[in-house]
Amino acid sequence: MKRRSFLALAAAALRTRKAGKVEIAFKSPGPHPNGLQATAEGLWVMDQGNNHVHLVSYEDGKVLRDFATEADRASGITFDGEALWLASTYNRLLLRVDARTGKTLSEHYTPGAGVIYRMTGDPPARSSPLAKAAPGPAKAGDPWPARSPGTGAHGLEWRDGQLWVATPPARTVYRIQPEKWIVEQKFATAANRPHGMGWEGRYLWVTDSNLNAFFKHDPATGEMVEKIQLAGNDPLPHGMTIWNGVLWYCDDVGVICRMRL
Repeated sequence: MKRRSFLALAAAALRTRKAGKVEIAFKSPGPHPNGLQATAEGLWVMDQGNNHVHLVSYEDGKVLRDFATEADRASGITFDGEALWLASTYNRLLLRVDARTGKTLSEHYTPGAGVIYRMTGDPPARSSPLAKAAPGPAKAGDPWPARSPGTGAHGLEWRDGQLWVATPPARTVYRIQPEKWIVEQKFATAANRPHGMGWEGRYLWVTDSNLNAFFKHDPATGEMVEKIQLAGNDPLPHGMTIWNGVLWYCDDVGVICRMRL
């Protein structure tokens, strides 16, 4: 059995945690939120529409900080304790930026970046139930044009001096040693659209937007041990993060959601 078919079967057979009630906590300050990172200071929101980063209050979404970045339609964000990392998706770079000004401090090529491909057995592209129907001949819900020159990372996480990166073209999560910029570990994702990530204890949850679900991985092996399946009418998950037992995620139509784990 091919590895991708095996992963699809494994994902379907996983123990499923009942999803808590999904609450739309507040509107995003930008038009298309696509990355989230929870910190003690507040909730960081990366917006793919205007390439701004916003730091907002957990309570009401009040904007505490707002600045432009040099990212190209970024899809992920994390914080290393001093600076922010951004997944600059459409130029396939990972940027480390100043957490107060957005100034780029360094840039790196994304492992696994490239042109999105389709495989037999892939779940179909999923649109947000909150989105209005798109006009014109483009296929609604397909975020990857057939003539795309390639894309890079989506979800980012930081832990113990290591950068974790979810890259949809490779259907893979990478653990990178940032000083040498070398991949030290990688594992396959559940399906073809991995997005936001978040830590629950020692386990790493990885979103898949087309499966409308979150998958819990043992980061040492990549093994999937549990999933949370959202309902079809729940907002579609893109960026995701976890803070104090609450899973936060954004739908790129402009809302920030939360549910208790």
